[in-house]
Amino acid sequence: MNIERIDFIQENPDKNMKLLLVDDEQRFLQTTQKLLTRKGIAAETADSGEKALAVLEEKDIDVVILDVKMPGMDGIEVLREIKQKHPLVEVIMLTGHATLESAVEGLKAGAEDYLMKPCSIDALVGKAIEAFEKRMMRTEKALAGIIKEG
Repeated sequence: MNIERIDFIQENPDKNMKLLLVDDEQRFLQTTQKLLTRKGIAAETADSGEKALAVLEEKDIDVVILDVKMPGMDGIEVLREIKQKHPLVEVIMLTGHATLESAVEGLKAGAEDYLMKPCSIDALVGKAIEAFEKRMMRTEKALAGIIKEG
């Protein structure tokens, strides 16, 4: 990501954030994607952890909204793999089966925040923008380090 893009994104965070929604509930994915599109936020979707990791290999994603409870790879396992392969990507854990235990586990594994289903689209967007702004700051620091070394 170059400095011009970072400046542009910081001026319009809700219009330039690239979001990935990961949930095994198709209805949730479709409805939330439509609501995000109406707010001008580009959102990709994946209905499994494996598909989410494939999307992250192909596209430049800023923030992942990740369901904790999914068949196959669960959200915590996917989170760990995201943080290992894409450390600058911010992840917000989302679950309808919230427990303090799963929230703590997700935060310890590197999640930025935690949301419980059902949540409003405004709450989801607010958390996503906060995570996106954090990603931009971390990217700037990483670029500054590269420039100093170069």
